[in-house]
Amino acid sequence: MRKGSAKPGRGRRRGPVGRGRRLYRWPQMSATEPRILVVEDDDAIALMLEIELADAGYDVVRVARGDDALASMSRDAPSAVVLDIRLPDRDGLAVCRQARRDGYEGPILMLTALDRLGDRVLGLDAGADDYVAKPFAIEELLARLRAQLRRTTTARRVLECGPVRLDPDTREVTADGRAVELTAREFDLLAYLMQTPGRVRTREEIFEDVWGYDFLGESKVIDVFVSALRRKLASTPEDSIVRTVRGVGYTVRP
Repeated sequence: MRKGSAKPGRGRRRGPVGRGRRLYRWPQMSATEPRILVVEDDDAIALMLEIELADAGYDVVRVARGDDALASMSRDAPSAVVLDIRLPDRDGLAVCRQARRDGYEGPILMLTALDRLGDRVLGLDAGADDYVAKPFAIEELLARLRAQLRRTTTARRVLECGPVRLDPDTREVTADGRAVELTAREFDLLAYLMQTPGRVRTREEIFEDVWGYDFLGESKVIDVFVSALRRKLASTPEDSIVRTVRGVGYTVRP
């Protein structure tokens, strides 16, 4: 989870925004867990959403400004966005419109204190997929988010890059139509890279997001797994979709 990773205790009563809560360290989730971008400038509401979404099993990225939200959609490839309509630099409607123009295709759930019909219509026309008015019940927001993600997951279940196809549900991988047997860690690493083809992932990011702990300096463990993936996905390493960007990290390209 980005920005203050934490996981609250289970079985607690859900209280109103602003009630004190202890935060606990939250182990990094699998690379295939949905990532949710929260765009909210009210710190109390943003923290509550961060905690509740993490508790529900999501990887959370949290920002407070519209420009930062657009940058995160491009950089972090979130599975869905919870977007407040009133932000300090630009309103959520403008952010939503720009995100759609930039090619972001994931679900966008608008979050606002405005509950007039005209405002809801404006949000949906701007490209939002759903609309929740404050004050809201967190259970309803989570249910709406799950519904949007189910639709997206059904439509985009299989990841593809060149000749390689990866199914996150069945954990099956094929290359040029032949089945490829991968270990659990090899699968997680490949799925992580294939979620954002063309984007270079640093060693630090891979260790944090796939292995679940901080970068270990000169450790060669990633090189070992990358070499194994290359051998298994193509007849020669040069033909593999897994590429090394010297001095930076790794990516996948057709």
